[in-house]
Amino acid sequence: MLARQEKRHVKRSTFRDCGRRCVYCSTILGLDITTLDHVFPLSRGGTNAPGNLVAACQQCNQLKGSLLPQEFFARYPWAGANFIRYARVVHRTLKRGARRAVSLAYAQAA
Repeated sequence: MLARQEKRHVKRSTFRDCGRRCVYCSTILGLDITTLDHVFPLSRGGTNAPGNLVAACQQCNQLKGSLLPQEFFARYPWAGANFIRYARVVHRTLKRGARRAVSLAYAQAA
């Protein structure tokens, strides 16, 4: 029972910290449809630490899948730009990597 309450608390605080929006497409979300995304996927060595969790809509969470942030933002720079804006409490190194990936993706497109 404690695990369920703890998970609910983490989801609520992550939802609030991300401005009640999907950090990838910036869609306004309700708590009931929000999913938690691991920026650095668990399958690739990520953790459940708050600095690795963000609020995302189901479509973006599925689109990202198990891609690393740099891979995802290189493919979808618009998602990286929104991530930089809305993922307020994400670990600094993840934000730095997002900025780099977005800059490279836009430079290659130009």
